[in-house]
Amino acid sequence: MILDDPYTVPYRGIYAICDAANEYAEIIEHSNCYSGACWSLYHYAKAPLVLKARSTGNMIRYFMKTGTSNLELKPSVAAAGIESVIVKGDEVEITYAGLGGGGVGATRCRAFADGILRYKISESGGEKCARGTIVIPRRDRVLIGIDDTDSKDVGATWTLTHNIAKKLDCHEAVYLSHSLVQLFPVPEKTQNCMSTVLEFGCVNEKAKSRLIDTFKKALEKYTASSQTGLVVLSDFYAKGLYKYSNRCRTERILKAEALQCARENGVEVLLDGNGVIGALASLPWFGRPDESIIPGTEIKPLAIEKLKNNV
Repeated sequence: MILDDPYTVPYRGIYAICDAANEYAEIIEHSNCYSGACWSLYHYAKAPLVLKARSTGNMIRYFMKTGTSNLELKPSVAAAGIESVIVKGDEVEITYAGLGGGGVGATRCRAFADGILRYKISESGGEKCARGTIVIPRRDRVLIGIDDTDSKDVGATWTLTHNIAKKLDCHEAVYLSHSLVQLFPVPEKTQNCMSTVLEFGCVNEKAKSRLIDTFKKALEKYTASSQTGLVVLSDFYAKGLYKYSNRCRTERILKAEALQCARENGVEVLLDGNGVIGALASLPWFGRPDESIIPGTEIKPLAIEKLKNNV
């Protein structure tokens, strides 16, 4: 057996989704070793800049305040963390620090992830305290909501949308998450009354436009329904749709009301069949596939201001 680099497990990808003011960022790390990522999640969540941390499958997501902090690293207790997140134009610079094996993760494992533009790392491993800085593209979150692509005889919205998204996944528009959203079971449903939201991270408007245009054409080609709904929102967390989405999961909503809600919240309606009702309701549930499938579960606003005061 020959191991080319026995002490490095590169991440599949690391992505930075920023809000419009670059005041907040969500750092999403796609791991090749889930247990190592779980270790990071436990320790990194204690860093001053991290407001909330969670895992979705092998994706670890850190919701953060941008800026710089001082880490107080302690073996076994707080052994690694994110020291700074700095937005510079269309790039984001992230600095990690860690002790021992945590230092290997903070340096080589992240520096060698796919899509890293540049990096600077110190020596790591053993008893060393190590630091590493990576530079990655700044991305905007693009949410695509879809419903009603199947018929009584054929199809499933969740499979079609995932397969299209996988085909469109690329460096400029990375495919981040897929959530199935349980809706109120109206009589018009095919069977289970579920819609789907896809989450992408796009590096610029050109990438976003190309993604949306290609997605719409693919959906029109493969849908088995004349009532397909397709909506798009580029927003950090879709807070304006929480109330509508919660209602749509517990009661019947009329199409006219859905279209009005879309207009009020800057949501682009690309296909306006009856499926637009559920497609719109799916948008706030990006990255929450464990919760979105449970009937009646409310989506609760992220208390940014409260968290901000605790930083």
